[in-house]
Amino acid sequence: MSPSSASLSAIRRKVESRERITPADALLLWREATDEEMRSLATQVRTRFHAPNSCTYLLMRIINTTNVCVAQCDYCAFYTLPGQPGGYVLTEAQIFAKIDELLALGGDLIGFNGGFNPQLSIDHYCNLVRAIRARFGDRIELYAFTIAEFLYLADHASLSYAAAARRLKQAGVRWITGGGSEILTEDFRRRHSKFKYTVAQFFQAQTAIVAAGLRTTATMVIGFDESIEERIEHLDRTRRFQDEVGGQESFLCWTFKPWSTPLGAALHNIEITSAEYLRHLALSRIYLDNIPRIRTSVLTQNERALEGLLYGADDFDIPIEDEVTQKAGATINLNFDRILDVARSLGFTPTYRHVALDHPPAP
Repeated sequence: MSPSSASLSAIRRKVESRERITPADALLLWREATDEEMRSLATQVRTRFHAPNSCTYLLMRIINTTNVCVAQCDYCAFYTLPGQPGGYVLTEAQIFAKIDELLALGGDLIGFNGGFNPQLSIDHYCNLVRAIRARFGDRIELYAFTIAEFLYLADHASLSYAAAARRLKQAGVRWITGGGSEILTEDFRRRHSKFKYTVAQFFQAQTAIVAAGLRTTATMVIGFDESIEERIEHLDRTRRFQDEVGGQESFLCWTFKPWSTPLGAALHNIEITSAEYLRHLALSRIYLDNIPRIRTSVLTQNERALEGLLYGADDFDIPIEDEVTQKAGATINLNFDRILDVARSLGFTPTYRHVALDHPPAP
């Protein structure tokens, strides 16, 4: 038996005995394990949390409330700088109409995404959330902001993270997701999003969010120019945060869509393969042994995303809109039955997951 085979056997024994793998183990798995070995180990960890042939899904809409942003990330095709042509801010009536359309299709989850617009204060968003709660009540749930947007709102209002979280919660916010994380290494952020926030600030804000009683998630985007070591560092930071603070109720990974972005042009608009995405999904499931739900990305992987259920994922969302990723090349499929049939063809029984019902308002 070769040294690497012996090491892979030791890692398999770790997973089987529920012993935590290390970053070095993760690197060896990535470099040496076959796809089938990755699937098998990820499935073992999955069954600690979920029945083998079950999966859940969401029907949701990401509402891009504004496209004005000053972050200037080089992987974004969506933003317009203040004062440039084409900038917009959706009205309450436009947002309500989008929510009505989602409800008519049977969905009940919306997410906000809009970047850093210096003309929109935290009070603007608090008033918007109050209006949504007053009109729709608990018929919908709201992934109100990403952590990156929360950071900007807090700083723009000269509020501590704790004070900003309290103010948003009082307005009716229940969730602030892990969006804006991309790759959580300082080097990555210096290369591609230098006007965004540091990794340290990201986790300081997420700590305040959890302490305020708000719910949160973990996210990750792969397929830029990041190394496997950077990917593992991201997973390790996420796992350590969950150990120390908790509150991350799911982990969603999706892939960078390069079209019409400065970084995409530099990388010749080459996307990583679905096979690489599935391997990373498996590695994430194995490594993140303290996060119960792993979600696969229909938005960026389309029907191939459902194969993620064989690589450790247990949940997926079917989005009807996300302008940010659509502008960079993502496509939307409104044939919901076809997507669900793919899950069924792989041996899974998909069940709709009502976020509002699963998670009643925190006190």
